[in-house]
Amino acid sequence: MNTSHSLPRKAQLQEVTEGKVRCLLCERRCLIVEGGKGWCQTRFNQNAVLYTSIYGVISSLSANLIEKKPLYHFYPGSRALTAGSWSCNFGCPWCQNWDISKTPPPKQSRFMSPGTFIQETIRQSCQGTSISFNEPTLSFEWSLDVFQLAREQDLYNTFVTNGYMTAKALDMLFKAGLDAMNIDIKGKSTAVRKYCRGVDVDQVWARCKQAKELGLHLEITTLIIPNVNDDDGSLDEIASHIVELLGDDTPWHVSGYHPAYRFTTPSTPISTLERAWAIGKKAGLKFVYVGNVPGHTKDHTYCPRCNELLIERLGLLVKRNLVKSGRCYACGEILPGAGWNWDR
Repeated sequence: MNTSHSLPRKAQLQEVTEGKVRCLLCERRCLIVEGGKGWCQTRFNQNAVLYTSIYGVISSLSANLIEKKPLYHFYPGSRALTAGSWSCNFGCPWCQNWDISKTPPPKQSRFMSPGTFIQETIRQSCQGTSISFNEPTLSFEWSLDVFQLAREQDLYNTFVTNGYMTAKALDMLFKAGLDAMNIDIKGKSTAVRKYCRGVDVDQVWARCKQAKELGLHLEITTLIIPNVNDDDGSLDEIASHIVELLGDDTPWHVSGYHPAYRFTTPSTPISTLERAWAIGKKAGLKFVYVGNVPGHTKDHTYCPRCNELLIERLGLLVKRNLVKSGRCYACGEILPGAGWNWDR
């Protein structure tokens, strides 16, 4: 990876309106004046053309187990070379990755071409790629190029996202080779609009539905935050919406928050996560996972028909995988997901 001044690239998904440029990448749909930047600070208007300042700009790079995304029903135990950049299009005051998401792109930064990234993925014996850490939608153009190269090498591609990209953006990611997503549902509409600074959560749900319709593997995560989204009403609304909109076999991860950035509320009690798990199951979800609690029995995968233990986890590690060709070894129940036995 080289340290260099990043070279601006012409952004995709834009339209010109009387000298201003409207960004069509995310649902903020910023109208940017000459010399101005979008809400995310990564796209700017120069001579009535929108450019991205973070093409190939890398803040973080690591080979991670796919369970860290989290994706529990997708190539379990595999590793994805994971890259992040800078900034975000949300304003969450509790961001767990605030050191990169709340920082605008630096003038001097590390650059990695898509080809070099794929070479590194293969060198580190990873099975796929993941764009994560900060909001990956901002690295849209780079992701398109990465995904196309990864597909040529039979590598999978994943996105860990807040889901606020436009329908066109998601369609382009899918066509480029995106295979799986974890989308963060942060809460009810009032809480999301307040804390994430004007975000319309209905648009996030719309992308979730679109992902399912495209045939992408989808898992949902909710970071449970005390006094924000930990009440029974909020949790039941999320769980019920997953069942009704996405299907009862869509995995839901309920994860514990820890104080970060501008939020000093104490960490989420384990009992709250267990309550969220129970609410999800009562709503009809077949797969609910308690996250950020290594060794918790509700972090395993059980057959929804016969309740046999199918995947035993300890933290991010898969200790046992008894799934056979996408089915329960005991009763033959088909499990939603992909790549269950990739290593056999």
